[in-house]
Amino acid sequence: MCDLASPGSSSVRIGVPGSDGHGDTERGNMRVLRLCSVFETPPEALSGRGRAFDPVGGMQNHAARLSEELDRHGVVQTIVTTRPPGTPARQRFGRHGRVIRLGLPLPWARQGYALPAAALLPRLAENADLVHVHLGEDIAAAPLALLTARARRLPLVMTVHCSVRHTVSVHGPRSALLKVLGGRAEAAAASKAAAVIVLTERGARLTRVHGTDPARIHVIPSGVAEDEFADAAGCPDGLEEPPGSYVLYLGRLHHEKGVHTLIRAFSLLGDRDTRLVVAGDGPARAELRSLSARLGLSSRVRFLGFVPHARVPALLSGAALLALPSRYEELGTAAVEAMRVGVPVVATDTGGLPEVVENGVTGLLVPVDAERALADALARLLDDAPARIRMGRAARRRAAGYRWDRLAPRVLSVYDSVLSPAPAT
Repeated sequence: MCDLASPGSSSVRIGVPGSDGHGDTERGNMRVLRLCSVFETPPEALSGRGRAFDPVGGMQNHAARLSEELDRHGVVQTIVTTRPPGTPARQRFGRHGRVIRLGLPLPWARQGYALPAAALLPRLAENADLVHVHLGEDIAAAPLALLTARARRLPLVMTVHCSVRHTVSVHGPRSALLKVLGGRAEAAAASKAAAVIVLTERGARLTRVHGTDPARIHVIPSGVAEDEFADAAGCPDGLEEPPGSYVLYLGRLHHEKGVHTLIRAFSLLGDRDTRLVVAGDGPARAELRSLSARLGLSSRVRFLGFVPHARVPALLSGAALLALPSRYEELGTAAVEAMRVGVPVVATDTGGLPEVVENGVTGLLVPVDAERALADALARLLDDAPARIRMGRAARRRAAGYRWDRLAPRVLSVYDSVLSPAPAT
């Protein structure tokens, strides 16, 4: 275990950001208490019951890659999160950090982590300079972070990964409850946070409209770790699909991801020698398999199930294109990852996706739940190899702005700003 430095051991060293947003390379005395309901799961826990705990996803990757980059800058981090099955309760992280996992390793009891967290977080905050909370579709994280920061009089930084107020749509009792309770918690945290980080300009605009001081809002998107994607080529072992021969969906199998629409759209493509590869797992898996069978697509739609993130670069690089038919999406990390390996994206025109996928340049955008429009967009790119190549090259160029080694210094600059705020005028 890596213990935090004592509060009186030394003062926080503040880097002075340059024109590129970079400050000091080493922040050896900055101490961050990070709270996120999900975090990257160790490889040894990515099997069995652990797969039911959403071990891979955009927020998990964001929090982990950001923490890795900050660790390289010498930032001391204590990361508090939930505990998937098979994971250790406490674990070293990088050179300077540790992960503390709380709660029962049961998917239905995940929110129960809030009880031990409420008792532990104020004690951990005694050795922190700031609290950074990551908000997703979670009710507990924002109140826990607010109470902790207030108890120790620490600045609160909040990253909104999925805005319950602005992005989540209601499609059942759970999402309705989340919208009400989570939306209120998000609003309260945004009003008190020293800094609010959003992933898109859309998120910044909506946050301003609801009364947050624009000076406290920072747009810093999710990114990709360059070393993970630098050598991506071909297809992962065992896929048995020639490179460029399949359309890929990558993500959770859930109502809001729109995979039902994608499968129906795929059925409209006729007899093209193209497969749909569905990588991911979730509660809609059985229903989606049944839909594929009813549409006569059993031989053309392949369900890979859960895919560890280590296999994602090769899986993406072997695809003709990536399809993201989401009903709502804050950013769409899978789109950024596809663009990094030069694969164009067909996505829905919702949430922050239009800020990632430039229609007609790096991919194509279609309306939500529009299976015919989605089928037409897929056909257009599948039938036009020069357009796919042109968009893939443009996508790769655009993805250069989403590298974590360039984004993490911007987060450090936010930390600097809340630890030594500008004097009032």
